Amino acid sequence: MRKLVSLSVLGLFFIGVEVTSSPEVWAQSSQTQQKPQPPQTPTTDEGGPQTDNGPVILKKKKEGDDQPPPPPAPEEEKIKNPKGLENYSIRVDVPVVTVDVSVLLEKTRQFVPGLKSGNFRVYEDGLEQKVQDVRTVQTPITAVMLLEFASTSWSFIVDMRNASDIFFRTLKPEDYIAVITYDLRTHILTDFTKNKEITAEALNSLSIPGFSDTNMFDALYETLDRVSRIEGRKYILLIGSGRDTFSRGNLDGMLKKIKASQNITIFCIGTGQLVRELADARGRMGAISRMDYLQADNQMKTFAQMTGGQAFFPMFQGAMPDIFSQINQSIRNQYVVSYRPTNTKQDGTYRKIKVELVDNEGNPLRMVDEKHKQLKYSVIARDGYKARQEVE
Repeated sequence: MRKLVSLSVLGLFFIGVEVTSSPEVWAQSSQTQQKPQPPQTPTTDEGGPQTDNGPVILKKKKEGDDQPPPPPAPEEEKIKNPKGLENYSIRVDVPVVTVDVSVLLEKTRQFVPGLKSGNFRVYEDGLEQKVQDVRTVQTPITAVMLLEFASTSWSFIVDMRNASDIFFRTLKPEDYIAVITYDLRTHILTDFTKNKEITAEALNSLSIPGFSDTNMFDALYETLDRVSRIEGRKYILLIGSGRDTFSRGNLDGMLKKIKASQNITIFCIGTGQLVRELADARGRMGAISRMDYLQADNQMKTFAQMTGGQAFFPMFQGAMPDIFSQINQSIRNQYVVSYRPTNTKQDGTYRKIKVELVDNEGNPLRMVDEKHKQLKYSVIARDGYKARQEVE
C-alpha cells in the first residue's frame, strides 16, 4: 500500500570488520617488574658478534663497557586507518544510473517503439557513457494531482476542475492516484488509492475556496518530500497558475529539491490562459501582473524540463483531451536506459545528462514515414541527477 510519507534514511555498511590485538606480557618477578631489554646479539668465543663470513667484522667489546649498544631506531609505522581500526574496510560500489526516456513524434505525439540499445547515446557532463541496457516498460502509474484551489479567479478554478476531471477519466483500474490541493496551506484530500470512487468524491468536494494565497513552492516541496520514499516511478500533475505569493521557500530552494528528488516526473498544466490573454488585449493587465504570469509560466516549464516531463498552457477546454493523450503516451510507454557513470566520485554533485538517438554509424537518427518523408521527434528525459554522497 503506497503512503505519502516523509522519511530520511542514512545507511553505512562496513564489510570485513575484524579488530585484533595481541599484547605482549612481560615476565614479572616476585618483587619488582623488570624493564624490557634490547635483544642481545649472539657472540663468538672471542667475544665479537657472529657473522656470516661477511667483509664487515665488529670489534670485540671492551672490558668495563657496561652499556649495551643502542638499539636501531624503530621504523616509522605506516598505517592508513587510525590505530585500532587497521582491519576495517569499506566497499564502494559504483551505482547504476537509470534514465527514463520517452521518444515521441512531434506531430502526433505518438510513442516511437522498436529502438535498440545502439540507438541511444548518453552524455554525462559532456562525456559519453557506455549504455549497458535499454528496455521498454509499460506499467501502471503512481501519480499525485497537485491542484491550485484558491479564491483568486473563478476562471482559474474552472480550468483546474476541467483538467483534473479529464485526467481522472484517463486513469486505468490499476493506477494509483492521490489528490492534494493548496492555497495558503497544503491539503491532502486522498491518499494513494486505486478506488476511483474515492478520487471522484475528492474532486467533487472542491466547491468553495478558502484563502487567496497560492503557496506553490511550499506545496510542491512538501509533495516531493512525501512521494520521494515510494518505490518506482512517480508522477506529479501540477495544475495551476504557477504563481507563488507567500511561500516560506523560494525558487532556488525549489530547484535544489527537484534536483535531489529521483524517479519523479512533473507535468504542468497552466490555468487561466484565456482570461490572461483577454485582460492583456483589453489593457486591463499591468506590466507587473504580466511579468508575474510570465515568470510563473517559465517556472512550470523549468520544473517539467528538469524532471523529463512536459508543460502545457491550453487556451481552450477542447485542447485538454489531446494534452492528456500526450501525457499518457509519455508515461505509459518509456525506454529505461541504464549505464555506469565514468565519474565514480560520490561527492553529491549534480550531473547533467543528455540523451541522443543515433543510427548504426553514429549519425543522428532519421525517421521517415511510408512515403519517405522525414518525421520530427522529441527525446524527453530528465536533465540530470544528484550523485550519492560517500556516506548515504
